Amino acid sequence: MKKVALLVAAALMAPSAFAHQAGDILVRGGAATVTPHSSGDPVGTGHLEPNSNTQLGLTFSYMVTDNWGVELLAATPFSHSVSTAGFGEVAKIKHLPPTLMGQYYFGNAQSKVRPYVGAGVNYTFFFDEEGRGALAGTDVEADDSWGLAAQAGIDMNVTDNLFVNASAWLIDIDTDVTSKALGKTYQTNIDPVVLMVGLGYSF
Repeated sequence: MKKVALLVAAALMAPSAFAHQAGDILVRGGAATVTPHSSGDPVGTGHLEPNSNTQLGLTFSYMVTDNWGVELLAATPFSHSVSTAGFGEVAKIKHLPPTLMGQYYFGNAQSKVRPYVGAGVNYTFFFDEEGRGALAGTDVEADDSWGLAAQAGIDMNVTDNLFVNASAWLIDIDTDVTSKALGKTYQTNIDPVVLMVGLGYSF
């Protein structure tokens, strides 16, 4: 019995393995909401307004040092209904927005709360575009987009490996939308804010 007590005491006194240190892999998952902020009036009847959509968001980070990391954002496909004041709903689109970020984490490896910021590049892949409403049954195409992205977030440890996360991205997405029925191409700035809340685990 004394041996068991000594072993327990030794385990409690051993140094803890903290999260967010050099060499760690951080996996986060949660609800990610994309809220587009379109600009311009390409059709002449009001902004093209994609609605917000929530999907499963996943991020994978590698801590290069205790303070610097690299992150990849992934998600299940987002689906948006696109409307304009003049015609109502005119299209429905789906997209995937993988984003690669360089990150800086404040604090140190022993910190239980790690705010961070990041900057990087986004590639948005559009697919399954289709005309709706006045454009129902017509072909609508949106070009893929490359753009810059900025990020802010915070991780709060629950255990040495499990943590809760909240993060936000501002992504520059510019795309040319082509309506074959109208025979025109419209340049559209979407520039969404992406918000994610979820859990993470460090390996």
